[in-house]
Amino acid sequence: MHTKRKQIFSLILIGAMSVSLTACQTGGQKETLGTLGGAVLGGLAGSQVGDGRGRLLAVGLGTLIGAGIGSEIGKSLDRADQAYLQQTTQEALETAPSGQETVWRNPDSGNRGTVVAQPAYQDTTGRYCREFQQTVIIGNEAHDAYGTACRQPDGSWQIVS
Repeated sequence: MHTKRKQIFSLILIGAMSVSLTACQTGGQKETLGTLGGAVLGGLAGSQVGDGRGRLLAVGLGTLIGAGIGSEIGKSLDRADQAYLQQTTQEALETAPSGQETVWRNPDSGNRGTVVAQPAYQDTTGRYCREFQQTVIIGNEAHDAYGTACRQPDGSWQIVS
C-alpha cells in the first residue's frame, strides 16, 4: 500500500505542476488556480483508492493534499518559471536520450529543476508516449513528480497522467 500512496502522491504532484504550467496567471489568480486544480486532481486520485468509507476518506485526503501542493506550486512558480519548465519538459520528451537529465534554471527567481524522460513506446491507440520525472526546486525545497506524456497530432507532448 505504501507504493500505491507514493504513486497517488506523484499523480497529485504532477497534476498540480501541470495545472500550474497552464495557468499563465499572475498574483493571487495563479495560487487560486493551482489550489483548485490540485484539489480536483487530488480528489480524482483519491477516488482510485479503497472502497466505501475508505474511498471517501481517500478522496477527502487527496483533495486536501492536492489543494495544498497546487497552492504552493501556483504561488511559488512565476510565469517565467512555468515557461522554463514547460519548454524543458517539451525538449526532454522530444529530443533527450532516455535517462538523461535536462536542466532548467530561472536566473531571476533562482528556481530550477530537471526533467528526465524514459524510452518512448506506443500505447494501445498507437500514440507515442514517454514516462518522465520532473524535479522542481523552489528555494532549497525539491518537489518530485512522475508522469506520462503522449505525442499529439500537432507534434507537441501532452501530459496524460
